[in-house]
Parts: sequence; structure tokens; C-alpha cells
Amino acid sequence: MNITTETWTKLHDLAVEAMRTAYCPYSGYPVGAAGIAEDGTYYSGCNIENAGYGVGLCAECGLVSAFVRGGGHRLVAVACVNGNSEPVVPCGRCRQVLYEHGGPDMLLAMPAGIMPMSDVLPYGFGQNDLEDVATSTFKPAEAAANTEEGGRDE
Repeated sequence: MNITTETWTKLHDLAVEAMRTAYCPYSGYPVGAAGIAEDGTYYSGCNIENAGYGVGLCAECGLVSAFVRGGGHRLVAVACVNGNSEPVVPCGRCRQVLYEHGGPDMLLAMPAGIMPMSDVLPYGFGQNDLEDVATSTFKPAEAAANTEEGGRDE
């Protein structure tokens, strides 16, 4: 899929739209995220805080939740913005979540410009790491079948 300037503009605009719906009464730091899947479908999410600080959700998690729920198979590009509608760097947890669903080639709009996930999260941990361990209980065929049936391994 070719990610054009128009695609990046739409991702930015969707991320800003999502950011404006963020629930952030504790930090006052709204974040929005938007992504496009390999089939051309757009998804977005916003951060949701909670009085129990550790149970808040980042915008990228909301995006990935919508993506998985929508049947997406691979994210190809993502944009995240802060309350000033500027690109923002995803936290480490969110980099890992994005890597899981976009892989090393997924593109991410960063404050310094567009970067592949392989630069944003070098040596990212993925399914191959689980497959490479002889004692792992992870079974790629079962995971793929479960995904195709609409579920996820638990």
C-alpha cells in the first residue's frame, strides 16, 4: 500500500478528531491516534484516564482495540497527536502494541518525521521470538486460526 501525503493528512486529522474526545481529567494531556490497515480501512482511538492511575488507556491502545474489533490484519501507518495537534512519541508499551499489529515495517509519524517501527522500536519483541523458544506454548497455526475465527489467544 502506498502511503501518500493525503493519507498522512487524513491520519493526522482523524487523530486530532479522536484527541478532542479524550477523557483526561487528571493529567489534562489529551492524545489521539489514527491508523490505516493494509486494506485501506482507517481506525482511531483516544486516551482514557482513570482515578486508579494504572488502569488508564493510551490512545494507541484504543486505536488497536478498534482495529482488532474491526477485523484488521496489519496496520501499515499510524499518527498520534497531543493536545496541540502535534505529533507525539508513543510510550514504550504502546510502541510494543503497535509493533504487534504493524510489524517492523509499519510507518509512524514522529515529531522528527515518518519512521518505520524498526527505528522506533529496534529489536521489537514479536511472535518470532516466541516461535524461536523450544519450550514456548505459543503455536502460530493455532493463533492464526483463532484470529480468523474472530478470537484471540488468551
